[in-house]
Amino acid sequence: FQDRAMMKTMSGGNCNLNVPAKNSYRMVVLGASRVGKSSIVSRFLNGRFDDQYTPTIEDFHRKVYNIRGDMYQLDILDTSGNHPFPAMRRLSILTGDVFILVFSLDNRESFDEVKRLQKQILEVKSCLKNKTKESADLPMVICGNKNDHSEIYRKVRTDEGEDLVSSDENCAYFEVSAKKNTNVDEMFYVLFSMAKLPHEMSPSLHRKISIQYSDTFHQKSFRMRRVKDMDAYGMISPFARRPSVNSDLKYIKSKVLREGQSREREKCTVQ
Repeated sequence: FQDRAMMKTMSGGNCNLNVPAKNSYRMVVLGASRVGKSSIVSRFLNGRFDDQYTPTIEDFHRKVYNIRGDMYQLDILDTSGNHPFPAMRRLSILTGDVFILVFSLDNRESFDEVKRLQKQILEVKSCLKNKTKESADLPMVICGNKNDHSEIYRKVRTDEGEDLVSSDENCAYFEVSAKKNTNVDEMFYVLFSMAKLPHEMSPSLHRKISIQYSDTFHQKSFRMRRVKDMDAYGMISPFARRPSVNSDLKYIKSKVLREGQSREREKCTVQ
């Protein structure tokens, strides 16, 4: 994360939020189909759970924070479980800063997929580290979802999940229920702590601010009667667009070729 020095601007409606590039991160959520990736993201963003299943191709979300006067930006990439384009998945891994790997406790195949993903992430990021000489850690959470189901349906033992993270202090294992909202907040708290991000980015540790307050959100003196006792606020950007594939490729290329010490991801649609 150390090479981000430029400022990036996020436009949303009438707001103009300047977030230091060093405080801008991308969280990538990976896993097989129908394991609850989007449900976990929904819990994180708005505290809701939708029983209706809609296959994800790729969803992009952005949340911005004002934490004790400092601005942070978290981009969330919710990937397809079918990964029809392997090159796109590799690019998602290359540009990711923190990772959540999700499987379903009642589906052995989804657990095997997480093991493959974990191996791929470590290999891809290790290769990038070797080329860029970076020494940054790789924060990752392996998440066994649907622990609200009866034990008779369980196909993956707890110790098997724990074994995947036992040798890496930057990797943690949680069994959660997106439906019941069990352990979800705790999972994000640990993930952000491993990434050395403010723990106030966790869903329950900041006040949710709507877009109507966006004009004053970025001000360090930001105070409102309803939130005067809080020092951490978060707001979902309703107008965020996924950076283009071209801009992501340029970012990786600049890191490998060491064309600069800063990073700037364009905010434009995938071409």
